[in-house]
Amino acid sequence: MKGLTPETAAAVRAARAAGRILLGEFGRVRRVWRKGPRDMVTSADVAAERCIDRLLAARFPAIGFLGEESGRRGAASEAHWIVDPLDGTTSFLAGLPTFAVCIALARGGRIESGVTFLPRLGELLVAERGRGAYLNGRRLRVSRTARLGDAVLSLWHDHSVWPDRPLRERLAGLAGRARSVRNEGAGFSLAYVAAGRLDAYWEQDASPWDMAAGALLVAEAGGRVTDDAGRQLDLGQRTILATNGRLHGAILRHLTRRDGRAGPTAARQRRGNNERKGGPR
Repeated sequence: MKGLTPETAAAVRAARAAGRILLGEFGRVRRVWRKGPRDMVTSADVAAERCIDRLLAARFPAIGFLGEESGRRGAASEAHWIVDPLDGTTSFLAGLPTFAVCIALARGGRIESGVTFLPRLGELLVAERGRGAYLNGRRLRVSRTARLGDAVLSLWHDHSVWPDRPLRERLAGLAGRARSVRNEGAGFSLAYVAAGRLDAYWEQDASPWDMAAGALLVAEAGGRVTDDAGRQLDLGQRTILATNGRLHGAILRHLTRRDGRAGPTAARQRRGNNERKGGPR
């Protein structure tokens, strides 16, 4: 992608630098601890976020920062970076390559640019609003899959799903009609929806840093991104459905209740201060 804005170019450099840190600890993590019962964080997460923050602050000191590990610096209404230094910590710890560095730039509540780097796979995805999405310099388009029976979906089914029996049943119905289902994190999954390798991604317990960069990638690759009731995506809430557009309506019909509304979830009830504290992942 030629002619990147200075901010996006800085985000690309920061994502690559963070990726080198992650690869340095891949398979030999120095330290692991828990933020919650199932929420792991590693020395690699922390070191990568510090690296990103340092590089971006040095170049653009007036832009605020919202990171998964360090929280917020600056007002949400002003320009700020939204950063997940290691999306897919579980995959990272398991030795799987499906983890990502995600950096987005928001202004006035709107995502202006998004960068997702998959260090183990050597894939860099970049999007700027109105200018398309690119993978290692190649223009991306979402898939053309039109039938649910031909679709490969990524459905994030974690501990927020299991207590909700109606939701489990709706997801089982959706999964039973798809060609195949995966359970990968938002950073990797949204990148692969944008690249046309997955047809859709759904999650009910996402944080802003999980969604921001990838949501813009999908939109700029020609896909559709909403919440799980089909409304405009709001990073202040926690549900996301990203598809190639052709499948959006069919998937929404499986996710919503008979009255057409999204069902109540434990994730929404827990929403509270998760954005400031760092939501589960």
